[in-house]
Amino acid sequence: MNTATAIPSHPFRIHNYRAFWAARLCMTLSQYSMMLIIGWQTYNIARADGMSVGDASGQLAMIGLLQFVPLFVLTPFSGLAADRFDRRSLARITVGLQLLCAAALAFATYHGHIDLWIIFSVAVLLGVARAFSGPALSSLAPNLVPKQILPNAIALSSISWQSGMIIGPALGGYLYVSGEWIPYAASAGLFVLTIVLLSLIGKVPQPARSTGRPLKQVREGLAYVVHNKMVLGSITLDLFAVFLAGATALFPVFARDILEVGSRGLSQLAMAPAIGAAIVALWFSFRPLKNNVGLKMLLAVAAFGGATIVFGFSRWMPLSLAMLVIVGAADMFSVYIRQSLIQLHTPDEKRGRVSAVSQMTISASNEFGDFFSGSLAFLIGPVAAVVVGGAGAIATVAAWTKLFPVLRNTKTFDPPRDLLD
Repeated sequence: MNTATAIPSHPFRIHNYRAFWAARLCMTLSQYSMMLIIGWQTYNIARADGMSVGDASGQLAMIGLLQFVPLFVLTPFSGLAADRFDRRSLARITVGLQLLCAAALAFATYHGHIDLWIIFSVAVLLGVARAFSGPALSSLAPNLVPKQILPNAIALSSISWQSGMIIGPALGGYLYVSGEWIPYAASAGLFVLTIVLLSLIGKVPQPARSTGRPLKQVREGLAYVVHNKMVLGSITLDLFAVFLAGATALFPVFARDILEVGSRGLSQLAMAPAIGAAIVALWFSFRPLKNNVGLKMLLAVAAFGGATIVFGFSRWMPLSLAMLVIVGAADMFSVYIRQSLIQLHTPDEKRGRVSAVSQMTISASNEFGDFFSGSLAFLIGPVAAVVVGGAGAIATVAAWTKLFPVLRNTKTFDPPRDLLD
């Protein structure tokens, strides 16, 4: 065999992909480490100002809303940007903006000037940055490897993102114990490393730039999602399930006023889903999922909702942690399947825009889900909010099984043949 044309057997044998994978992991670790501490500081400042548990939960809702609005408004256009411009440069610029946010929070916290106005302002800027970074990075991954190993590369990229999203809060929680400003400083350092790693990625193929009108191209991306039932069902399943069952935003409430475990307990609550996610990620690295992927994704989301319900009712820290381990494992399981299906069922020239739609729904389920959870906690209490949300996730699985039979009938990750030609 001519080794010059031999196809690498694994994505990690490709330099560009290794740099990309590490960059995405560092960036996600930074983002979610920072967000946990932003929530903890917001809740503590509100309680110190004399707000009730419900009113302080409402401030957590505001953090989610302030991030969601710019994401919702800008994401369709950021997907178009990812299809029209150099995705590496776009990613570096957005990471630079997040670096400035982390540095500002570290400076304000270190000097004792942190307040709700500063936190809310940073939340808006983070929403802007993440609106553009998500589609750029998601659509970059498939350009880095040969098509023959693309499914493995997409799965590994999903694992990098999901691992950072769940391990990041745990990292931030433990660093906070050493000093309130340290998690922000660590996030800033990780953002610097992310920029360095992105700069190590060599020139990669970019889809031919369309000459059509921008708004028309945005509509084309949305139309593709709507008409592809596999993509639409996968995206909206996550949207509604995580939107309803997002307990993460209320961790500060549970740590301080329900389980009464303080900042160390907050770190443990954040670490528990990371453990579950890490176990699943490690398992998939040795035993990739091959059969009945659609049905298993639905079952994983149902398990996510069930564990969330038990967590909401629990007053015993070991049980709460055990349920969060299951939450993290189930979330990783479903994300691994969903992201692989979405990327593999989307042509490259539309990946940026379809990734943007996926990003927008993830934002709706996470950031706007935080707003929903905080608002519901304000209205009916944090425990009832978590329990109702978990039940809603299970109901979503039941509904989507009927509405999108293609999901339960999907056996493998194999994409349509015309996308591999």
